[in-house]
Amino acid sequence: MTRLLLVDDDGTFRDRLARGLRKRCFDVVEAEDPGTALTLALQGPVAGAVVDLRMPGGSGLDLVARLAALQPRPVIVVLTGYGSIPLALEAVRRGAAHLLQKPAELEAILAALRGDVPAPDEEGTPSLDQVEWEHIQRVLADSGWNVSEAARRLGLHRRSLQRKLERLAPRR
Repeated sequence: MTRLLLVDDDGTFRDRLARGLRKRCFDVVEAEDPGTALTLALQGPVAGAVVDLRMPGGSGLDLVARLAALQPRPVIVVLTGYGSIPLALEAVRRGAAHLLQKPAELEAILAALRGDVPAPDEEGTPSLDQVEWEHIQRVLADSGWNVSEAARRLGLHRRSLQRKLERLAPRR
């Protein structure tokens, strides 16, 4: 049985994913923070790791670097709701094999762990406007829906952010 390390602070998501992986005959060890994850990884070799990027108690990117230094080196898949090209490059630079956008399906995670992730099809690729809208929404949520604070975090003037929100809002 292949041992996998699953690290995510979202207990519901972690439990659901762990159940799916166990049904596929994986021995899954779970952690809700990077410190616990590293302790579990040092207790015995792991073939793969699925790591959330943002967690209380430490950075998923720092954990990726620590896991990548282990022998034997596990296949590391990073999950994030805050994906960007610079972030993906940094995750790969630190040792991740793949970066998947949350919520990721079990099949996509398994494919990433196997190393056979297909190129995204044109219909599955979000437009730049969609990616920008999602990023702005995440920053707004992280700042408690305070437009002024979100604008500061995004490096924009408050009114510029308001214009973007009006322009990018999904049409219903």
